[in-house]
Amino acid sequence: MSEASVQRRPLYSIGTVSRLTGIKADTLRVWERRYKLGASHKSSSGRRLFTQSDLEHLQLVSALVAGGIRIGDIARSERRTLEALLTSQGNPSANGVSMRKPQVLFIGNALCEWLDEHQGVLASVNAYLLPAALDQLSGDRLDGMDDLDGIVVEVGGLGEASSRQLATLTEALGTDNMLVLYRFGGDRWLREMEQRGYALAPYPPQSQFLASYLKVNEVRKDASQGLEGMGKLAEVKPRLFDESRLGALMKLRKSVECECPKHLIDLVRALADFEEYSASCSVESWQDASLHACVYAYAGQARWLMEKALALIAEEHETSGASSDDRHLSGEGIAPSG
Repeated sequence: MSEASVQRRPLYSIGTVSRLTGIKADTLRVWERRYKLGASHKSSSGRRLFTQSDLEHLQLVSALVAGGIRIGDIARSERRTLEALLTSQGNPSANGVSMRKPQVLFIGNALCEWLDEHQGVLASVNAYLLPAALDQLSGDRLDGMDDLDGIVVEVGGLGEASSRQLATLTEALGTDNMLVLYRFGGDRWLREMEQRGYALAPYPPQSQFLASYLKVNEVRKDASQGLEGMGKLAEVKPRLFDESRLGALMKLRKSVECECPKHLIDLVRALADFEEYSASCSVESWQDASLHACVYAYAGQARWLMEKALALIAEEHETSGASSDDRHLSGEGIAPSG
């Protein structure tokens, strides 16, 4: 049985790359034939597909060509050279160039299968999928993985063996920014993993949680590249009201004259559902992957703002002399949970 190889996500068609770079598809084909500047991935059916790195490289080339530089002068240049040239011309983002996305390695057979069914959660990262068990990893399978921003790994159970394997993995890859998705884990090993600085979550992960975790990695990457202004957009907004509290608040309709509580609760529920949907939305062609990431972030912002409005009503109800029949509701958690 052959060893599993690293798989790249997202993968873009030539039509998608044409739309995202502004380069005509025919021109992209000419550049590939003439300069070997094109798709680096080939599907099992032989179709050429562009990786996230291919796309980002071509966006740099497109911006420089639009600025007057001849394609022949830069076609074989490395990314760092292209970035330096573009920076000398001004702000790269002002030229429509996407900054480098965080590179995240995902390890685990079941995890990689799960990700193929929840591709939307990968919209904010340059993903490397390695469908292999943690105890089957060898040094040569991790070659070329020395510039990672994070690791997400699936483990069967937390214990002495997995603890050693995780320590070896972080040392080999040179990063301790790791999310461990575990099926079983006692309190002792959970505490030890937390003390090491690992993030922990049960497997399978909630799609909304994993998308949020990866979005935070994108914010860190943006900050390191001087794009701190994106931080507010990408901040993960916690839920202020869970479903039980929303149910309790719905009973306030009996003690207030207006319908605001009901309408706000309906909005919060709808936005929370859409937020979860957008996190797990399948992006088959990947042409709108970055759009999905922004939609997800904005949905979280909108849901959080509606919860803040709902909190005002809950607070007013608690302090305005609610009837004794209603007071038990506030005592059991009408107030926000965060």
